Amino acid sequence: MHSIQRRAVLAAGVAALALPAAAQQAYPSRPVRIVVPYPPGGVSDAVARAIGEKLAAQMGQPFVVDNKAGASGTIGVDAVAKAAPDGHTIAFTAISPLVLSPHLGKVPYDPDSHLAPVVSVMYSPVLLLATPALAARDFRELVAMAKGKPRAVRWATSGSASLGHLMLEQLQDQAGVAMVHVPYKGGGQQMTDALSGQFEILSTNAGPAVNEHIKAGKLRPLAVGAPRRLDSLPNVPTLAELGYARANLSSQFGIVAPGGTPKPVVDKLNAQVNAVLQLPEIRSRLLATNNVPTGGSAEAFGKEIAAESEANLRIIRAVGIKAD
Repeated sequence: MHSIQRRAVLAAGVAALALPAAAQQAYPSRPVRIVVPYPPGGVSDAVARAIGEKLAAQMGQPFVVDNKAGASGTIGVDAVAKAAPDGHTIAFTAISPLVLSPHLGKVPYDPDSHLAPVVSVMYSPVLLLATPALAARDFRELVAMAKGKPRAVRWATSGSASLGHLMLEQLQDQAGVAMVHVPYKGGGQQMTDALSGQFEILSTNAGPAVNEHIKAGKLRPLAVGAPRRLDSLPNVPTLAELGYARANLSSQFGIVAPGGTPKPVVDKLNAQVNAVLQLPEIRSRLLATNNVPTGGSAEAFGKEIAAESEANLRIIRAVGIKAD
């Protein structure tokens, strides 16, 4: 068993023994705070609010979203890591603050012991999009162009050491090509520059605005980082299908609680979220933005976190990625 699971299980077991049975059964006994470590208005914020509304109806207490953005999600995750381990403060977050940020620099929490996986909620595919500046018609032509003209293709991401940057480095290594990384710190300017052809390639998470630009023909999808093709883009291959399995990355989102949260509380919250993810209106809402609902046990989520953390560490060490 990986340390992230072993420590969480031991801590949860000790905490559960210390918590009276009546208190466990009463959870939640007051409003639950869902920390979203990203700004209001984005996909993660909208999903957290939709799930929180359903959890409140099922569990009889308000689930209130608290946006704590900054430092690639680590500020909000740290707030949860330091909260009381009773299930009344949780985070809905991408797993990158647990599996990527700790490998790039010092973070104020230990993801192994200070946080407890509760449930995987969704994965958000990473779309590889051609802007008006790219003449290549498909992904294979893109690779051929990059081989014929080293550093002629510019690839924009959401920042240095981001998931898109990891994809770029993996693809360059496997294909034997050299492209120019163009890191951004804000999605708004990145999209403006993409639409005006300031670079050839954009890697970005799926979302309503991106979908509209694709439908309008302003951006062309060449490939997708996802376990399988998207229903909304059935003709767009995954990077794994194209022969680049190591670059076939997607963003996973889930709920985590403070380390030491009692297992009965984790199990109850896990079961309730899984029930929410089966609701047709929630599933359709996620799928409409190309975000794919997942679910499953807390133990399975912990294993996925551990595996991705180890894979990211290998990539970072192999290519020498450093945070800004």
